This record gives sequence, structure tokens and C-alpha cells, in this order.
Amino acid sequence: MLSQIDWARPWYDAVRPAFARLDVDVSCVADALNAAAAPLALVNQRGLPLRFVPQADLPEGRAYEEFIGATGCVPTRENLHDFFNGLVWLTFPRIKQQLNALQAAQIALAGVGKSRGAARDGATIFDENSALLVVRAGLAGEQLVAALRAHGWIEALYERRAVFGADAEVWLFGHALMEKLVAPRKAITAHTRVVVAGDDYFALPHDGRRAWIDRQVAAELAAEGLSTACFTPLPVLGVPGWWEGQDHAFYADTTVFRPKRAV
Repeated sequence: MLSQIDWARPWYDAVRPAFARLDVDVSCVADALNAAAAPLALVNQRGLPLRFVPQADLPEGRAYEEFIGATGCVPTRENLHDFFNGLVWLTFPRIKQQLNALQAAQIALAGVGKSRGAARDGATIFDENSALLVVRAGLAGEQLVAALRAHGWIEALYERRAVFGADAEVWLFGHALMEKLVAPRKAITAHTRVVVAGDDYFALPHDGRRAWIDRQVAAELAAEGLSTACFTPLPVLGVPGWWEGQDHAFYADTTVFRPKRAV
């Protein structure tokens, strides 16, 4: 299963260190994740130790998010989807904890139901398909974000490509998004949340930046909540340096880089 993953691809930069800590020779995904999680002393929002358990441990009819919130147990199947979910728990545990708290609270308030509501929809989209765009506070970051929100793809990703690396970074978070990118296609698009950082952030090493993002975004979610309006789309292979052949024509492909709909 894991042989399908091209770990050299930049969209796996966020979770690659977590993967490096796994013993991939153990009998199942849950065991490998538990061994890597133990030294981190991860907990859920109730302070219960986080454990990865077989999917069969989830009682029939019980909501997945509510079960994690009540027990600290994360049902885990032998597939790439749940494998990446575990890596994200190891990488951004505070954000995952806060997302689970939001989802569990919404389930307690309104039940599972057919309709999740805006807050639970936002948490689910974040969990499954999000990317975090970290931009340096200042004019360059503001102009980049404005261009992306306006779907000014050529301006944001081609004309302003030098901003990436120096004043902006993309970190993938959604585990379903990571799974889709095992077989990359130009149309794969992330729901992107903007995170504004100061100069100190860009002076940190990789693990320091990861830890800062985990604290910052978790605190924002706790303070502000979440809805589907928090996101802006970003075709992942359009991130400068993340794919081959990113010339002007690449970004002019309106089947992928679509203009913004008139309201």
C-alpha cells in the first residue's frame, strides 16, 4: 500500500517527518501509529490518551467524531485514507484535537442527522481536504491572498511566484487530499485557509514552523469557530515549484484555474 506514495513530492513535506518515525514493518497501520504516538503523549479534547484502534471497535450506529471525543480512540482501517489521517494526528495534534472538539460539540447539539450544518461542514472540509497557506504579514502577503480570493490565478501563482518560499508557504492538512495526490491530477483542489505569520515564523526550522502552525491554528479555531466561508480554493499542482511545466499556459487552463463566479 505504502509503495504507491512518492515521498519526494513537496505536498508531503508536512507529514514526511511523521512517516519517518513509523515502523512500517509492524502488522497493521494502527500499531505503527500507536508506537509513533506514544512518545508524544497525545490526548483528545477531554484529556484522554489518543489511541488508534481497529475500525471494528467503532460501535455500529455511533458517530466517528463523537466516538473519538468520548473515548480518545481513533478507528483506523488498513487503507491510505486512514494512514494519512494518522500522520496528520502525529503532525498537527492540537488542530486535530480542536477539530474533533468542534465536530463532537455539533453532534451533541444537533445529532448526526442528514445535514451537518455550517460549523460541522467546515470542520469536515478542513479535516478532509484543506491546505494551510501561511503568509508573511505585510503587503506582499496581502496582495497574494487578494489575488487568490479573486481567482487571479496568473497573478497569484505565476506573476507572484517569487513570493512562495520567501513570504508564503503551503502546508497540506487534509488527509483525503493527501490520498488523492498519490495519483496527482491537475484538477485536484484544496480548500485553503490563510494563516498570517510574522518574521519570526520564517526564521524557524521546519519543525518549529510546524509547531507554530499547530498552536496558532488550533487557537484560532477555539476562538473563532469554523464555517465553509473560511476557505479559498487552490489547485494544488499550481503551487509554484510543485509541478512541472508551470508556464503561463499552464495557469491559463480555465478548466482547472476557473474564473470567480459572478455573485
